[in-house]
Amino acid sequence: MIGYLKLLSSALLLGSLLTQSAVAAQPLLQQGKKTLFQRVLSTPTCELVESAGQSGGKKAVVFSRYYVYQRESVNGKEWLQVGPDTFGKTVGWLASECAVPWNMQMTLAFTNPAGRDPLLFFKDKATLESLIEADNPAALLEPIRADLNSGKHTPQVLAQEPAEYIDFQKNFYLLPILQGEEVMNSKGFYERILEVASVSKDDKVLSNTQHPTQGANTSTAGAATNPSTAGAVTNAQKITGFSAAIVFVIDSSISMDPYINRTREAMKQIYAQIEKENLSEQVKFGLVSFRSNTAATPGLEYTAKMFVDPSTVKDGKDFMNKVADLKQAKVSSKEFNEDAYAGIATALNDIAWDNFGGRYIVLISDAGALDGNNPLSSTGLDAKQLRLEAQHRGVAIYTLHLKTAAGKKNHDEAQKQYVDLAFNNYLNKPLYYPVNAGDVNEFGDKVSSLAKAITSQVQLAYRGELAAGSALTVEENKEAKKAEEKDDSEIAKDAALLGKAMQLAYLGDVKGTTAPPVFKAWISDKDFVKNSPTAEARVLLTKSQLSDLSDVVKKIAEAANSGLISPSDMFTQLRSVAAAMGQDPNKLKENASVKIADLGLMGEYLDDIPYKSQIASIDEETWKGMSAQEQERFLRGLHQKLRHYQIMNEDSARWISLSEESDSRDFVYPVPLEALP
Repeated sequence: MIGYLKLLSSALLLGSLLTQSAVAAQPLLQQGKKTLFQRVLSTPTCELVESAGQSGGKKAVVFSRYYVYQRESVNGKEWLQVGPDTFGKTVGWLASECAVPWNMQMTLAFTNPAGRDPLLFFKDKATLESLIEADNPAALLEPIRADLNSGKHTPQVLAQEPAEYIDFQKNFYLLPILQGEEVMNSKGFYERILEVASVSKDDKVLSNTQHPTQGANTSTAGAATNPSTAGAVTNAQKITGFSAAIVFVIDSSISMDPYINRTREAMKQIYAQIEKENLSEQVKFGLVSFRSNTAATPGLEYTAKMFVDPSTVKDGKDFMNKVADLKQAKVSSKEFNEDAYAGIATALNDIAWDNFGGRYIVLISDAGALDGNNPLSSTGLDAKQLRLEAQHRGVAIYTLHLKTAAGKKNHDEAQKQYVDLAFNNYLNKPLYYPVNAGDVNEFGDKVSSLAKAITSQVQLAYRGELAAGSALTVEENKEAKKAEEKDDSEIAKDAALLGKAMQLAYLGDVKGTTAPPVFKAWISDKDFVKNSPTAEARVLLTKSQLSDLSDVVKKIAEAANSGLISPSDMFTQLRSVAAAMGQDPNKLKENASVKIADLGLMGEYLDDIPYKSQIASIDEETWKGMSAQEQERFLRGLHQKLRHYQIMNEDSARWISLSEESDSRDFVYPVPLEALP
């Protein structure tokens, strides 16, 4: 009996030790959090050693994300036991002083610098706030930029962004956000002020003690040159690798033949000019046609169809042969709106956009688009989701909206859709152009103007005339200027600006432009003078976090659906969900002013993020005060986000490892703030 008790005691002790080991085999929690683990980023001075206090270890890969498993003090110096993921694997110890704490797993992506001043990295928050609050920030910036241009040391500024655009999708880089907040500037617009740790593949570390010629104020930090010509090419050369794809996504439902024929006519003329100027290899056209749901109306033949792929089209003759059979449908669709988003999705997903530097879609329709929640929709997506997908691929979307008499009742709603779809971050405006009364001649002029303007930009790039500051001869510059001034329409001006932005993106790619080296600084995500975006924040979510976010949004959508019948049912159901998640009962008491955020439904990974949640701020009083249409619109928005999360989850190419040897479950997806609930 005694032997049995000893054996039992030994087994219990072993079980206890195994349990303690299992509990210990996870990272330390952040202070005050139940699910968020402590994270740090390694800097170039970090070395991984086998035990705390050692020296001469293996150099850590610069700015890898490590989870902290233990903290230990050796001779007054703190050491961190770290691992590449949250699943128990550790790879050694780092000196705490070399690592940057990273509580919010967020990063920043530069917008295209065309048409705006370079983003500045300020040494302290106070300087940045003084500019944001100033009635005339341009006056305060003038001496700072003058010093930067002349190469003088500017104590307020640690660095400015690179001259060429850094493609966040092709050349992923970290600009980790350490803290931030949303503020209102002197003009009444909201912007974010953010503390970031600038990160790149460069192994240099910038400090306040460095000489100006070695520090971040110079080109060694990827600094731009003269802000008035930021991004300009300073040595004239043919950008021989630059080409553009212009893909028309055209409505071919009943009544569209005149516009289809006019597009064909414009393409014939433009191709003749392209071939005359030997630009056939630099400019490629494509065409996708769309109608509506063929299950509902079989006579439509197709929902979306690729007629011409710009990657394979040979020349103008080939293009015209491929579109010869394109005609309007023989039968009417079930609804006036067509599946325009199916056409956009086909163009985005089925074309190899990486083959081109300039990437353009031109949507042409006299109808609105089927809402993502419409049973006839083939994509389940709306304008916002498709715009984000286009941004991910670096594609600009133009919309030529034919305001025909037949669609008069539909014009306002369609315009809202297409303004959202065509909003362009480079220009900070929608590339939306209405055609009054659907005038065929006005439409033809706009199609021709747009195609010629884009082609002209490719030609100028090929000749070396990228932007102001190129070193062409005076006469050549005059000719280029005249070419741009021939068509002073809004659509031509926008195309010219956008063309230069596309070229900067291409140059940044071929030159391998990287973000500035390592330092902490304060930035604004808006240009101080023009209020255009300088950077976009992304939340880096793991697979489990994205899945959790999707589950929560789904539960809120289910509760909202119940709330359409009985408004009080929505929050009753949400309280039940929160209780099942183990939330504090005190949070769940009946109170009409309690917001969704207060119920504890949203994951801690969204805590402290500087963005305004459309969902989290709603309380029971607000919900009951919304009209039936507003409630339905709210519900539709949730379902569209759910479908977008599914696309993100399934796109394996976009999941990123932030450290060597990391378990794939801790790979992250850069989710735009706009995609959050």
